[in-house]
Amino acid sequence: MDRKHVVPYLALGVSALVYLALGYVTPREDFTQLLLLMLLAFVAYTYVTTQKIKVWHGIAAALFFRLLFLFALPALSDDYFRFVWDGRLLLHGQNPYLHLPSYYLESDTPALPGITPELFRQLNSPDYYSVYPPVLQGIFWLSAALSPDSVLGSVLVLRVVILLAEAGSIFLLLRLVRRMGLPDRYTLLYALNPLVVVELTGNLHPEALLIFFLLLFLYQLHYQRYLIAALPFALAIGAKLLPLMFLPIVWRKLGLRRFVGFGAVLLGALLLLFLPLLSVEVLRNFFQSIDLYFHRFEFNASVYYLLRWLGFQLTGYNQIAVIGPLLSLVTLGAILTMAAVKNLGSVKRLAGYMAAALTVYLFLSTTMHPWYITTLVALTAMSHFRYAAVWSGLAVFSYAAYRSSTYTENLWLVALEYTLVLLWLWAELYLYRQQKKYANLAK
Repeated sequence: MDRKHVVPYLALGVSALVYLALGYVTPREDFTQLLLLMLLAFVAYTYVTTQKIKVWHGIAAALFFRLLFLFALPALSDDYFRFVWDGRLLLHGQNPYLHLPSYYLESDTPALPGITPELFRQLNSPDYYSVYPPVLQGIFWLSAALSPDSVLGSVLVLRVVILLAEAGSIFLLLRLVRRMGLPDRYTLLYALNPLVVVELTGNLHPEALLIFFLLLFLYQLHYQRYLIAALPFALAIGAKLLPLMFLPIVWRKLGLRRFVGFGAVLLGALLLLFLPLLSVEVLRNFFQSIDLYFHRFEFNASVYYLLRWLGFQLTGYNQIAVIGPLLSLVTLGAILTMAAVKNLGSVKRLAGYMAAALTVYLFLSTTMHPWYITTLVALTAMSHFRYAAVWSGLAVFSYAAYRSSTYTENLWLVALEYTLVLLWLWAELYLYRQQKKYANLAK
């Protein structure tokens, strides 16, 4: 084997060492170490995905990288403590949407095994009701049922579930790119992406399940199984409410008659998923938490930070209560405009419009955590656009905020992240339009 064929495999070997370091010896407070390791991982990723490596070798490496995190506690996120908390509540017959965590530590509330002050102190959102939809709650329950006394044991169960979802996503993506006439190696753009590996398997973010169900939806739709496709779409919503934004585009793809049948199955599946935990009080608590998301939370934003600065100049205080909902309405308007296109004939085109809708949402959001980009990486892998992969590499800048307990963002790094992403996206859109122009002239 000559040098040209050996180097990609050496790069994969270096990546494995990087992931071991990221999983076991890199706290998120050490931004310098995190940045250097992620940079090295992305250099290797960029090199490997541009070489003629056998796709099954790349997939095997991708699955191996994920297995390296199997026994690690998430290093860059503490969300998993809430996963354990909600799972233990469900295990003891409690509705995790009904009360704030502090309720279970009050003196007149019966003590529940595993719901302890020590675990409570680890929660990053003890003053908010749970916002994790029922599919996730079912997995949280499973992790508590299989490991009721150990946080590490629950993490292990959750990680196995996410590993299975990730393996499913990779194989579905491979099948989809083949059906779309795209090169097999496009699958590796998602499978080997360092942000995807670290944030989903490493940090247990449930976007892994969202991505799997969305890809299964697209796969079923490719074979025109419209009613069956509604089931994974419902499960995607049951993992995260985000897919609701795609409904106008799906309507446009299916047409009114097919969408009625799709919608009926979707509604029935959602009722089955949500009803067991639903009540008037739960709905009030759930929407209160969602309302807080749009009116109070802000992190690593782009357009919103510019508007926030303008609001300070004009009024002297943060106008998030106005700007957040306004940007949501703009996002809705943009998605409805996309849904007005004349032709969404292919699943490839549908996936492209879903990626476009998600891109608008992320750019206009008040909160943009790095793992939000992973769904966009999966959707754009079925296209010739690479801005999501670039963005996934630059999103690590946002972890500079965790260098201190005050979680202070470096706005210069935020500006650098979005400037580079927007320049790359503008260049890709320009080249895409030029190619379409020349293609039309050649007809």
